[in-house]
Amino acid sequence: MKKTGLAKSDAKKLMGKMQAAGPAAFGNSPLTTIDKREQRKIDQALGLVPFAVKLNSELVRQLQERAQEQGISLNEVVATVISQGLSA
Repeated sequence: MKKTGLAKSDAKKLMGKMQAAGPAAFGNSPLTTIDKREQRKIDQALGLVPFAVKLNSELVRQLQERAQEQGISLNEVVATVISQGLSA
C-alpha cells in the first residue's frame, strides 16, 4: 500500500472513532467507560457467564417493560424470572 493510501486509511479510522464517540469524546465526558476486556474480567470475578438465547419478541418486550417498571437492568429481571421459574 502506498503512503497516501495508509494516510487515508488512518484518517478514516480516526474520523470513525470521532463520530462514534459523539460530542462527549476526548475526556469531556464525566462518565468513565470500561472497555470490553475490563468488563469481561469484572463479570468473571462476579461469577457472571454470558448466556445467549433466542426469545419471542413479545416475551422480550414484556421483560423490558418489567425492567423499566422495577427500575432495574434487563439482566437482573431475567435472572429473577428464571430463578423463580426453576424454584417453582
